Amino acid sequence: MASTALTTEQLRQAASKLPRVKLAHLPTPLEEVKRFAAAIKGPRILLKRDDCTGMVMGGNKTRHNEFLFGEALKQNADCLVWGAGVQSNNCRQTAAACNKLGLDCYLYLTRAAHNDDVQGNLLLDHLMGAKVTIIDTPMGPELDDLLLAKAKELRAAGRRPFVWDRVTGRPIAAVSYALVLAELLDQARAMGVEPTHVYCAAAGATGGGLAIGKAILGWPGKVRLLCPIRWPWDTPKDIAEVANQTATLLGLPHRLTGADIDIRDDYMGPKYGAVTPSGREAMDLIAKTEGILLDPVYTAKAMAGLIDDARQGRLGAKDCAVFVHTGGTPAVFAYRDELMGTREG
Repeated sequence: MASTALTTEQLRQAASKLPRVKLAHLPTPLEEVKRFAAAIKGPRILLKRDDCTGMVMGGNKTRHNEFLFGEALKQNADCLVWGAGVQSNNCRQTAAACNKLGLDCYLYLTRAAHNDDVQGNLLLDHLMGAKVTIIDTPMGPELDDLLLAKAKELRAAGRRPFVWDRVTGRPIAAVSYALVLAELLDQARAMGVEPTHVYCAAAGATGGGLAIGKAILGWPGKVRLLCPIRWPWDTPKDIAEVANQTATLLGLPHRLTGADIDIRDDYMGPKYGAVTPSGREAMDLIAKTEGILLDPVYTAKAMAGLIDDARQGRLGAKDCAVFVHTGGTPAVFAYRDELMGTREG
């Protein structure tokens, strides 16, 4: 039996029961990109500008952090333990949020994903005063275990750390992107538009939030997730589990299976963080038609998927696609050599 659909306001009321701190500039703009749509001979396209959330050049993780830091403060944490690649957008936004809320920030950043030149996000981490340790541990379960071990060391030293935990952290973060779907649908409808597709670079909490938001709101459109990284597990099943745990947090009965998750890794390239020709083309097209910058690791690859769908007829003339721009701007500077090396003309 299908669960009853909620209105966007009812979804917001359900989320309002959870701990939350105000960090982001919300709502972020929803803008039409007519010149870009014409350039790819595509349908109507809108950009949800989550690169404009604030917290040192913005991005989707600032929305996540409103709920994660809400939980951290509820637990009376005095520091955070976070980790990812050296060019992590997440860690940069988290370091900024720590400063805003008066918490120490311990970052464990792996050079396995990129070189550790102090540029881009890594430069900003240092400017934010985060306690940065560069490591060689690969992203995934090994890094997760390292973060838990570092948090244990801090507890033994008398600190009260809040640590990134894949199991409990992602459902909390995903609440924010169930709310994004409600936000962008309200904005689009105020413009007289009913979206048929939402595209986003996601393989975890952001994707899980959009997917469960679709179920909660009974929205008939398609949430298309473009995977920027290959995890060592069944990603559709994993995202569905995150989505279901998010619904549980919200006190809602809506549930998904892996079969409900539309996710592709066709545009990722040979490995996480690699600059791809199709991603480079996407960056060029939207920069030169709209003056908007994508990043080479996440948003450019997701936009390459949207462009390909338009060219292959998977997006029709009557469709309206919303592309969620999840940020990542600082990483562009760290990819100077790769980007200039793939430049045509």
